[in-house]
Amino acid sequence: MMPASLSLVVDIGGTNTRVALAQGARVDRTTIRRFANAEYPGLSEILSTYLAAANRPVCAGVCVAVAGPIDNGVARMTNLDWSIDSDTVRAATQAKHVAILNDLQAQGHALGHIEQNSLVPLIEATERPGASQLVIGVGTGFNAAPVVDQAGYRTVAPAECGQISLPVQNEDDLRLMRFVSSNQGFACVEDALSGRGLERLFAFHAHEADQSRTLDAASIMKALATREDSVAEATGRSFVRLLGAVSGDLALGYLPFGGIFLIGGVARAFAPHYQRFGLAEAFRNKGRFAAFMQNFSVALVEDDYAALEGCARHLAATAS
Repeated sequence: MMPASLSLVVDIGGTNTRVALAQGARVDRTTIRRFANAEYPGLSEILSTYLAAANRPVCAGVCVAVAGPIDNGVARMTNLDWSIDSDTVRAATQAKHVAILNDLQAQGHALGHIEQNSLVPLIEATERPGASQLVIGVGTGFNAAPVVDQAGYRTVAPAECGQISLPVQNEDDLRLMRFVSSNQGFACVEDALSGRGLERLFAFHAHEADQSRTLDAASIMKALATREDSVAEATGRSFVRLLGAVSGDLALGYLPFGGIFLIGGVARAFAPHYQRFGLAEAFRNKGRFAAFMQNFSVALVEDDYAALEGCARHLAATAS
């Protein structure tokens, strides 16, 4: 039997769930397994499958990171019809200590413990040690969370930033807002800055070009790599400009002088395109505050398992 000091860490995204074992504050990456959410009716079945395959290790604690809001200890997925609570997780794992975090909170707990070679600078600035930080997730959905260290304790506040209004800075943005809201009555940030949002942006730019075309996100990224599809190019340019504008807004809201960190599959997929589509320029385009925006650095996190590390860090810091 494995030692009882083991813990189970879980990262539930909109598409996949990652599960691993951790010893103290460190994840054993050889134990990481990925599960397609569409193949399971809920988290309990995934946990049972994982633990059975791992010879049912005794876990003292479980930390679950969820891509969705948490209300009174119950997590509801934004892009998946699942509900997760401590009692259900405890029944599936027999663990005494259970923590449920928003996925961006887990990413926030990982900051400062990510290997340097997994961080790609996108916008340079001098980071202030000990200052607050901001993690922004762009994947199946969109969200952000501020990270504050005080008196040796880290606080990562939950948020649902993907549901704030899509910014409108010019006539093109206004037409985009109307295009998106025509289907659901409201255009939020996640409607443009996410995997599905990228597809919606492509449909908008195809419509603007008098074309009746759609592409899935993977096909859009392939088209961007060739630079031969004018609609895909317009889509990529809009995506990066909007990401810069929204990230800049969030920077002004939270003042993360310790740095901003982009995470998520879509954020990583755009790595070859940030510079050519002007991420830094869009980020700093804040009128009289443009010079002030040079106080904030932006880096891309290429570690796909950072949320698991954050879960382990959180458990180690809070377990009695």
